[in-house]
Amino acid sequence: MFQNMNPYTLRTQEVEGIVRYFVAFKDGQGLLREIEVSRPIYLEFQRFAKQEHNQDRQDRRHMERSDLTDQSLYDRALHKPKSVEDTVLDNMRAERLAEVIAELPEIQRRRFVLYHEFGLTYDQIAKMEGCKRQPIIRSVSRAEEKIRESFKE
Repeated sequence: MFQNMNPYTLRTQEVEGIVRYFVAFKDGQGLLREIEVSRPIYLEFQRFAKQEHNQDRQDRRHMERSDLTDQSLYDRALHKPKSVEDTVLDNMRAERLAEVIAELPEIQRRRFVLYHEFGLTYDQIAKMEGCKRQPIIRSVSRAEEKIRESFKE
């Protein structure tokens, strides 16, 4: 984006009723150069300059006008970050939960994980294990009770 600093300038010159079109620019060595161009090329340069100007205006219209501070960004956040203390406590709870689940008897652990982690229904687990629905419900409920008890301690 040039922001009103186009690398070229446009001008026209009328001599004896004939309009001539020119584009001026600085070359790689910084020397000002001017070349005569056809009317269609001149009009294309004009169109491009107008397009850049409109884009610049649109960008300015949507730019943030207020001072952005850490607090203002935090207030706007959709999902506010957790405090360090909360993050540490969550990690400790997750570690403790993993330990408690690992201590469950193998059948309870398997059924608990299938139900809570994989989102399977009691019927789906029963079908996988070739048993009725009720033993699955009892296993998962007992596992949940053991987990609750271990967190009360």
